[in-house]
Amino acid sequence: MAVLKYEEIAESLRARIAAGEFAPGATIPSGRDLAEQWDVSRATAIKAVDVLRNDGVVVAKQGTGFVVTETPVARPAGTRRAGSARILGGMPFLRIGTPDWAEPPARVAVALGISPGVLALRRVRVLHLPDGAPHSCVEAWFPPEIAEAAPRLADTAPIAEGTTRYVRRQTGRFPTEGVDVTTVRLATDTEAERLGLPPASPVAVLLHTAHDQEGRPLVCEEGVTPSSLFEQMDTYAM
Repeated sequence: MAVLKYEEIAESLRARIAAGEFAPGATIPSGRDLAEQWDVSRATAIKAVDVLRNDGVVVAKQGTGFVVTETPVARPAGTRRAGSARILGGMPFLRIGTPDWAEPPARVAVALGISPGVLALRRVRVLHLPDGAPHSCVEAWFPPEIAEAAPRLADTAPIAEGTTRYVRRQTGRFPTEGVDVTTVRLATDTEAERLGLPPASPVAVLLHTAHDQEGRPLVCEEGVTPSSLFEQMDTYAM
């Protein structure tokens, strides 16, 4: 399926921001300028900017236009039930390293339905509290058939339309069910470093697996949160 023009413009802007062409606090081109540069209507250009604004990549500044924020804002990768403890959405985040192919942990491999030794695509990010302190780190693992059909998942630059919409456009598959498993353990050395914790600190681990309309796994995300910051709320009939 072809990329819509406003999505192409938004993705181009996000790539330029990720590359440092527009630093935090810098003003991006106006809707009028974008319309002229891309030979599109002003409404299409404004729609592209709205994608970035909804993602928290830019904010409106009176008298200036739209400026780049300090960090992007994480969005949920698909729908989730009310009251879910899933560690996604509504928080600024920083991407850690470059997406890479690696052998996932055993429990992630089981969730993805892949055999031991099979590699999956890993994307890592750290979510932050309003004061800039780390809140949680999330490793997202995509099975080979998804990663190969959606090559932009391996890019460092953000995906303007979001991973869920992009994967759906590339594969026709979309999340219809999520499975969350919460456990507690001690942080690994890598997790402690990402979260600024003393070694072997207690953490809550939320393993979220999204399944498509045929029950096949689309992605497995392992979110790790310091025990002092983790909270889960469930609402149910009595």
